[in-house]
Amino acid sequence: MRNINQLSYTILVAVGLLMSGCIKNDLPYPKIQQNILSIAADGQLSAATIDTKALTAEIHLAENVNIKQVSFTDYTYTEGAESSLNLLEGTYNLSSPLKVNLSLYQSYEWTITATQSIERYFTIAGQIGETTIDLVGRRVVLSVPNNLEKESLEVTSIKLGPADVTTLTPAIEPGIYDFSEPVSVKVSYFDVEEDWTIYVDTTNAIVTTTQADAWAQVIWAYGAAPEGADNGFQYRKATSSQWIDVPAENVTHNAGAFYAYIPHLDTMTEYVVRAVSGENIGNEIAVTTEFTLDLPNASFDDWWLKDDKIWCPWAQTGESFWDTGNTGAATLGQSNVVPSDNTPKGKGKSAMLETKFVGIAGVGKLAAGSVYSGSFKKVDGTNGILDYGRPWTARPVSLRGYYNYTTAPINYVSEETQHLLGVPDTCSIYVALADWTAPYEIRTNPKNRQLFDVNSPSIIAYGELRSGTSTGGWQEFEIPLQYRATNRRPSYIVISCAASRYGDFFTGGAGAVLYVDDFVLEYDY
Repeated sequence: MRNINQLSYTILVAVGLLMSGCIKNDLPYPKIQQNILSIAADGQLSAATIDTKALTAEIHLAENVNIKQVSFTDYTYTEGAESSLNLLEGTYNLSSPLKVNLSLYQSYEWTITATQSIERYFTIAGQIGETTIDLVGRRVVLSVPNNLEKESLEVTSIKLGPADVTTLTPAIEPGIYDFSEPVSVKVSYFDVEEDWTIYVDTTNAIVTTTQADAWAQVIWAYGAAPEGADNGFQYRKATSSQWIDVPAENVTHNAGAFYAYIPHLDTMTEYVVRAVSGENIGNEIAVTTEFTLDLPNASFDDWWLKDDKIWCPWAQTGESFWDTGNTGAATLGQSNVVPSDNTPKGKGKSAMLETKFVGIAGVGKLAAGSVYSGSFKKVDGTNGILDYGRPWTARPVSLRGYYNYTTAPINYVSEETQHLLGVPDTCSIYVALADWTAPYEIRTNPKNRQLFDVNSPSIIAYGELRSGTSTGGWQEFEIPLQYRATNRRPSYIVISCAASRYGDFFTGGAGAVLYVDDFVLEYDY
């Protein structure tokens, strides 16, 4: 009996070993995207742009940095991952994209690029209009009146390469030169040599109206005429024959180019604009002014309570324009953006934005009170994913409103903001116009963080108010919008208000409170 039991045991063991040899481990490795968290280089102008969706990092370099020999000063990535390159050693050529693989279970290929804008200019005394700098053809082209002698023209400024590291052969500096024939010059910097040609033409056209951009109550006009002449603009309604001079204080001059803003106009009305230079009159351009748009619920009077804990800044049966981080805050506590009876005019409601720690039994994180034009998409763990911006096509000149702020010492910081511990918290109100094709996705999770980038080429106009001191009550504000181009039309508007400027990094002072109310977009200067 004992031998039979031993035999049975031996057979069971053998079968078990045989079966174990056939078992395959089908458990997949965890899928963890490896991201570049921070990256910086010598001569960097602004923070790098990191896109965890496209797996790209863009470095913004000063013009006098050798783009072919870039030294990195900071490079961090997902903990536990391995990088195919140690960017903190040696130099790298970023004149073309640099590929880096980050590996942990899976491999992710990142692309690192550099942008570098080199300022170039060339001007001659008395020239008409702006100089054309043709980067592709490496040409400098400008015009002067035909009463000037091309054999003795005065160069007033020249810069065709990066500052401090560029040499010209033959040397050209401010002074008198012969431009009766095109002038060739070799531009050298670092290991770059470029052959440029300078062309000077003469013209009978004394003054030209080059462009006119009509907004709602403002027209921007652009012209070209001899430098130093009495250059300006005139305008009239299309239905009137009376020309009106644009005040000289509204005109800005840049050598022979000049532009002006024409305010106090009627909306949806046709006007005619022309440039003038002394007694000379330029061509006419007809434009029609646009419409104005008002911000929905700009008084913050409409609210409703969702699920008995999430305050929403719009009427329950209406459409939302504003949203908050309340959905995220309510997962660990209560809403930190709520309606308030504390208003600047003693009626209606305002929005009260409070920065506070939200959590259970000490487990949680700081939630900065914020309200913005857009929508809260979803919670990502204890982080948030937002859609920034609402469709918008009008072009305002400023945002007015009221704010009431009480600061507090910053007592919650992240790894990136340790230096802010103990300093007074700062509130932020900003407005931006962009030509996005869809709302901009904001992600606060450090693993794939994507925040609003004011330096993005998609931003058409921007303005911001910041305050690190308590106001002691309500104060009126006006934030001018600084436009990067007057002929670009926006597709989205972002207005963002936060009790803690660094709230996206979960940094701020618990107890900081910002009230906002009665927002108005202005369309006239």
